Amino acid sequence: MKKIKFMDTSFRDGFQSCLGARVKTEDFLPALKAAVEAGTANFEIGGGARFQSLYFYCRQDAFDMMDAARKLVGDEINLQTLARGANVVGLVSQSRDIIDLHARMFKKHGISTIRNFDALNDVRNLAYSGQCIHDAGLKHQVTVTLMGLPPGLDENYAHTPEFYIDRLKEILAREIPFDSVAFKDASGTTPPNIVYETIREARKILPEGAVIEFHTHDTAGMAVPCNMAAIEAGADIIDLAMSPVSGGTAQADILTMWHRLKGTDYTLDIDHEKILEAEEVFIDCMEKYFMPPEAKEVNPLITFSPMPGGALTANTQMMRDANCLRLFPKVIAEMREVVARGGFGTSVTPVSQFYFQQAFTNVMSMQHGKDKWDKIYVDYGKMVLGYFGHTPSEPDPEIVKLASAQLGLEPTKEDVHDINDANPELGVKAATAKLETAGLKVCDETIFITATCGDKGIAFLKGDKPLGIRYKKDVEAAAAPAPAVSNDAPASYTVTVDGKAFNVHVAPGGSAVAAPVSAPVSAGGATFEIKAPMPGKVFKMLVAKGDAVQAGDTVAVTEAMKMENEIKSEKAGTVVEIAAPEGAQVNTGDVLVVIGE
Repeated sequence: MKKIKFMDTSFRDGFQSCLGARVKTEDFLPALKAAVEAGTANFEIGGGARFQSLYFYCRQDAFDMMDAARKLVGDEINLQTLARGANVVGLVSQSRDIIDLHARMFKKHGISTIRNFDALNDVRNLAYSGQCIHDAGLKHQVTVTLMGLPPGLDENYAHTPEFYIDRLKEILAREIPFDSVAFKDASGTTPPNIVYETIREARKILPEGAVIEFHTHDTAGMAVPCNMAAIEAGADIIDLAMSPVSGGTAQADILTMWHRLKGTDYTLDIDHEKILEAEEVFIDCMEKYFMPPEAKEVNPLITFSPMPGGALTANTQMMRDANCLRLFPKVIAEMREVVARGGFGTSVTPVSQFYFQQAFTNVMSMQHGKDKWDKIYVDYGKMVLGYFGHTPSEPDPEIVKLASAQLGLEPTKEDVHDINDANPELGVKAATAKLETAGLKVCDETIFITATCGDKGIAFLKGDKPLGIRYKKDVEAAAAPAPAVSNDAPASYTVTVDGKAFNVHVAPGGSAVAAPVSAPVSAGGATFEIKAPMPGKVFKMLVAKGDAVQAGDTVAVTEAMKMENEIKSEKAGTVVEIAAPEGAQVNTGDVLVVIGE
């Protein structure tokens, strides 16, 4: 009977898929200890969104989290992190010196293995990062990313077994050093027969004894059969999770897969009673966290519009914050066309976010009576133009033309690393300058935090540490009915009548007094408004009242669905009003800045 190994993804992908990656270190360490005591030897512990999320939402340092995990598990346990090729653990691709620094820093802070993938399956983006991981003394798990194509699309090569094996052959031809190979399906949409054929063929061309690992999600309800297909084709290790972050948008449960293997020629070789005990500890640890219902649901729509489990709940939570969750089904439906016309890159971070943002932009355009391709989202546009690497298929020429015109960029086939090395805003030198300007300590850790977390990283290092964790008590309190207001209590409102705003004060007994709201003073009479293109939060306001702006200047940065969006002025003028200050939550069409012409 063949013993199949497994990696417990609970403390990285489980957190990302079910809780938006927002979990404090001290809250999960008891569960990690219990899992080790139950006999689990492989853990996915960080990387991916679990790097930035600690700085953005948890008031914690990701390097401290890694150190704490290593100290708890000892020296023999495999701690693995996830890296996005040239992006490493950020959403923006990096220059070569930061990619090299990533490997050295993660080795320093207790990581054993780095799983390294590129969402476009552009092997160039794996070659340099893989070499850096190897040179740092880490185990390199080189990865081919999988995705099931929505039905009815005219595509016969991308995301077929032949396509995946060609990528593996290219990895071997480039002699990229690796210790194991992973096939990663972030959306859980690849049919079992394609999983089987791909891994069976991979086994034939890989060196004897090469380790193959398989990763999928249960978002479409296919995790168990796909895991079984991988095992029967020759996979050595599969990714599983513990309750309460197993199933649904995350990986299949350890005990569920153990049960599926009963009576076959395979076993997980676990003590199921000890795993049960570890899950009980984990459930208790996570009790105070709010888990959205969609995190644990099987969603049949995902097979038509691949949305990765690791991004789904992060996006739905942010849409809740922006009061537009009702649009989620329309956005998911729109992804089908966005994926196809964008060149069939795998729907996994960061490309999944490019898809989601473009789909969301299309939906919002249609909501306002515009053509759904009226606006090309910046990173989606850069992707189809080649600035993140080669897409598996050529993008739709019409979309390429639109992106080029709107972004002012020409299509390129240049290596991403060369593009980024030439960018003065990227790299160790640029990060060092930002730290020095802010009066902050310069060391390898702070340089890397700055490079991958941008201005939010600088803010964290300066002591600005907002808490963005969703606890049950807070969600329940927000959903509770508002307390009754006494009829005797006065109230003030702002109302608009025939285009004029009035302050209305309602006195006890119901009488009201109205006074017009003072209008903003314009620089020359005429004004125009810069409005939010989509719901989100004002992350940064870059102008102040009285500032002169030119057409094309960025006046604000909003944050929505894991991405930052630059808001530009279409006209020149003088700022006469800041309508939405930093930190304000805005909806589509809300005024951000008023400009006097």
